[in-house]
Amino acid sequence: MRIPAHSVCTAIRDDIVAGVYERGSRLTEELLARRYGVSRVPVREALRTLEAEGFVVTRRHAGACVAEPTEQEASDLLEMRMLLEPLGASRAAQRRTEAHLKVLRGLVRLGQERARRGNSEDLRSLGGWFHETLAQASGSHALTSTLTQLRHKIAWMYAVEAPASPVDSWAEHGAIVDAVARGDGERARAITALHTERATVVHRLRFPGAGDRPDRVRTSQHPVNMTGLRH
Repeated sequence: MRIPAHSVCTAIRDDIVAGVYERGSRLTEELLARRYGVSRVPVREALRTLEAEGFVVTRRHAGACVAEPTEQEASDLLEMRMLLEPLGASRAAQRRTEAHLKVLRGLVRLGQERARRGNSEDLRSLGGWFHETLAQASGSHALTSTLTQLRHKIAWMYAVEAPASPVDSWAEHGAIVDAVARGDGERARAITALHTERATVVHRLRFPGAGDRPDRVRTSQHPVNMTGLRH
């Protein structure tokens, strides 16, 4: 595989998230450079970036290795997302552009169509694009970057089951976009908070030995009531 030097970090991160490199395994510059068809310089820079992001750790006598996050660290990531995604939606209501709205509405239309057909694989990708665009609409590079990194790490640490009712989930996406379009930051924040809490329940740790044990994030055990948010 030969990729541009500036894409080495993304390629290694994607492979870590996909499980190509197991937790705790060594990441040698020579082997990585050979795999991606680059010199060792961009590999070294990529490993430094990935260490700062928490995907890689440097160990004495072993060098760079894939990190081995604890269950508590994984749980913390979901809690951080539950705090930051509603903030991003609130900011998006004030700062979004017409281009953002066009993309968000298009994704909602596709998502609702796929949800009615029951195509779960398409829904997972569309959901990721939706939340990425919503974060970009916040107009905050720092917030967008943090949420993107959270999504990468959550995808690495958790398996995500299909929501019990994808049609309802995409109805919530639509309600978020309606609030953002109207510039109603409080409503956008509230709906996104409920949506994120519901989504958190379907995350299951990938860690060896975790089995089907639920994650440790404290979430509501009651159905999300959208009634008060439809006006």
